[in-house]
Amino acid sequence: MSSAIKNQKNILKKLRISELNSMQKEAQFAIHSNPEVVLLSPTGTGKTLAFLLPLISELDTFSEEVQVLILAPSRELAIQLEQVTREMGSGYKVTACYGGQSFSKDKLALKTPPAILIGTPGRIADHLRRATFSTDSLKALVLDEFDKSLEIGFEEDMTEIIEALPNVKKKVLTSATQAVEIPDFVGLSKPKIIDYLAGGVARLKTKLVISPSKDKLQTLVDTICHLGNQPGIIFCNFKDSIKRVSDFLTQNNIGHGCFYGGLEQKDRERALIKFRNGTHQIIIATDLAARGLDVPEIKFIIHYHLPHRREEFTHRNGRTARMHNEGTAYILKWTEEILPDFIKTKEIETLKIAPPPAPSNWNTLFLSGGRRDKISKGDIAGLFFRKGELEKDELGIIELKQDCAFVAVAASKVDHLIQLFNNTRLKKKKIRVTLI
Repeated sequence: MSSAIKNQKNILKKLRISELNSMQKEAQFAIHSNPEVVLLSPTGTGKTLAFLLPLISELDTFSEEVQVLILAPSRELAIQLEQVTREMGSGYKVTACYGGQSFSKDKLALKTPPAILIGTPGRIADHLRRATFSTDSLKALVLDEFDKSLEIGFEEDMTEIIEALPNVKKKVLTSATQAVEIPDFVGLSKPKIIDYLAGGVARLKTKLVISPSKDKLQTLVDTICHLGNQPGIIFCNFKDSIKRVSDFLTQNNIGHGCFYGGLEQKDRERALIKFRNGTHQIIIATDLAARGLDVPEIKFIIHYHLPHRREEFTHRNGRTARMHNEGTAYILKWTEEILPDFIKTKEIETLKIAPPPAPSNWNTLFLSGGRRDKISKGDIAGLFFRKGELEKDELGIIELKQDCAFVAVAASKVDHLIQLFNNTRLKKKKIRVTLI
């Protein structure tokens, strides 16, 4: 068995994936065999793994410079790509650079260059202008969700970046949108196109929920109660609406988080962390959350507001029924509301009267120490199990960052753990522990 195949088997084992899907297999072969690949596949089908596996297998183990650059349209997608790459455990360093964190923090991380550099176009263009990393060994470029980057105005930065990478031999573009135009500045000549968009999201069901009033708030609450304790996303068209929906859910004792562009980056990240670890089962979001976020096991999404365009409908729906899982998209429709042409479903969901979902059993603790302090997930787990005397089912997901960590713990143990650990030492670092 070759070392590349063995490494891939190890990566899939770490990710608990038994076998790649057909799109991932075809993409992997295409990326190995072609200098230019355009990968079109619905949100949630595993595009990230599809391009990372072949690119990682082609990395030079002896190089100490950046070899792969991945551009993402949003901070959240950049963070997610970094997280997936780390979880693969390939042994190669990965760093993510994006707006919202200090440039000096980026510069410090790039002093020891990563094999894989991930970032938003604006931040990466800034780094190239200041020559904070060498491009001599940079052979592969990925434009992830490239149409979104163009849509939100990154064309100038992307043009500048591509012009600054003379040694790139491989380009991979990904999108979940049909009929996208590839701009000339990308410099593709004869790309191999892998198109899996026609199939849509195979395991997705779409259903209507009829609201007797134009104000759908009560119908939304009734729908959540009907669905019970399941993780899901509620989509609104405007960030102002999120505050109104959030207040109403709070009045009805329904725990949730919020995610939209007006939030500070720190608050957006924490909302997603608490959603991933089960502290919140529900998140209310604008279309900012419609792509690029890996929040697994989403059982449903609710269109509180009808989306304006087919693309928004598709990307929102792509948050559920991901990979091999099933999911349902519920469309809240006022009795007199006219559905857009792209919403075809006629199936109506009859709501059962039910109490609000029970509060989450999990809370999230913030620890002021991370990778930079030589702290590992194992160190944190050991502290909570030994000194905190937690049972196995009382410690949840640990997310480790460069300078901090977030730990899901049983809600009943929070006060005790804060009292026990706050201002104590983990490794050589004195840590603060607070509830977020």
